[in-house]
Amino acid sequence: MVSSSEAIRERVRRKGGGGNGSEGMRKLLLGLGFLVQGFRCFPWMAINFFLKDGLKVDPSTLQILQCSANLPMVAKPFYGILSDSFYIFGQHRVPYIAFGAFLQAVSWIAIFLSPSNISFFTITLYLLLGNLGASVVEVANDAMVAELGKPPSSSSKNSPNSSSGQVQSFVWIAASVGGVLGNLAGGIAIDRFSPQVMFLMFGILLSIQFLVTIFIHESSLDLPKSPSDRGIKTQLSELLVALRKPEIYYSILWFAASYAMIPALTGTMFYYQTEHLGIESSVLGISKVFGQAAMLLWGIIYNKNLKSMSPRKLISAIQATMAVFMFSDFLFVKGVYRMFGIPDSLYVVLFSGLLEVLYFFKILPFNVLMAQLCPPGCEGSVMAFLMSALAIAVIISGYLGVVLSSLVQVTANDFSGLGHALLIQAACTLLPIYYSSCIPDGVKAKTKPKEG
Repeated sequence: MVSSSEAIRERVRRKGGGGNGSEGMRKLLLGLGFLVQGFRCFPWMAINFFLKDGLKVDPSTLQILQCSANLPMVAKPFYGILSDSFYIFGQHRVPYIAFGAFLQAVSWIAIFLSPSNISFFTITLYLLLGNLGASVVEVANDAMVAELGKPPSSSSKNSPNSSSGQVQSFVWIAASVGGVLGNLAGGIAIDRFSPQVMFLMFGILLSIQFLVTIFIHESSLDLPKSPSDRGIKTQLSELLVALRKPEIYYSILWFAASYAMIPALTGTMFYYQTEHLGIESSVLGISKVFGQAAMLLWGIIYNKNLKSMSPRKLISAIQATMAVFMFSDFLFVKGVYRMFGIPDSLYVVLFSGLLEVLYFFKILPFNVLMAQLCPPGCEGSVMAFLMSALAIAVIISGYLGVVLSSLVQVTANDFSGLGHALLIQAACTLLPIYYSSCIPDGVKAKTKPKEG
């Protein structure tokens, strides 16, 4: 029988009282969190120009910094286990979000207050601190999304299956909106303000996020209940049990490998576009805005039309599309599009911006799949392990890109070998498709056994 308190809560939920209030608070917290997460491209655009023009670093050094700054992301499983195991003032998600926002604000404001001749080592430390805060926030946010994104039980006739994936789509759209605003504002601000001023602007935004978060209590979010007496040992044990499930283990392994085996050429392409082609920063900003707008559109299309599609087929299709765009970059570097009268700036806006975000298109369907596979009670640690694997893969990808650029002898002044590097990159992108059988076709709802 259902207790009287549960019956009261159910009646309130049906009337839209407490349920709507809780949903509104969840949307505020998650929407703001992922919006700020997407807006992180704003100060990082300034970092790229600050390193190139202020500290005069070469493409390989820039890319090494970009990759190394992601090292705090590798420890995400540890943050996830802490979030799942330790409650702070009776809460296990919101305090971690506030703490992470605080660390980021301190980091970026510290860079703003530093002298213009700041050492490469010092700015690296500040960026590591900022990414530590960002990773803590992302773990807590991803855990909440996983908790709220569980597929409805087949025994609940009033819960439509279409609700599965709506939370992921919402936060994806919020992050995409943040990316659009961040890149648009960054492209404009980089020509009008110094990079240090842009660092201060982002620090103020993070301070606002921190202040908003500390005034939200977790009880107002109506999150799914989970045991609060789990220690690290218990949580780690449950994480290991979850990771031993073949559908989870092989999926994460394939997902990480699909990124790690692609040599990233972001630093090289940044120098090629700005130094060799003379593309203005405003054009790069518009290119990134176009890419983020594509991500926003992708979130809407996925939520409406692609949720029921096999994750394996969808992710493989995205992987193949990435390879096609990389081959298109090869044609671009060889001047093929220029022969047809297509300006370099137009190509950069349309194709380069889209290729940059295509890397992340497969994250949305994969996160939905993992939220369905993730056992109750260890959402934070499992999703954090996934993001940690992704961080390691991105770092490996970046270092491989540095090695590849060195092998084809690409420098800040010589890009003659860039075409060969792009062909190798496209070939490496196609390889994971042959092992896509590691990804499940989908998750079937478990039917509740009939009572005699």
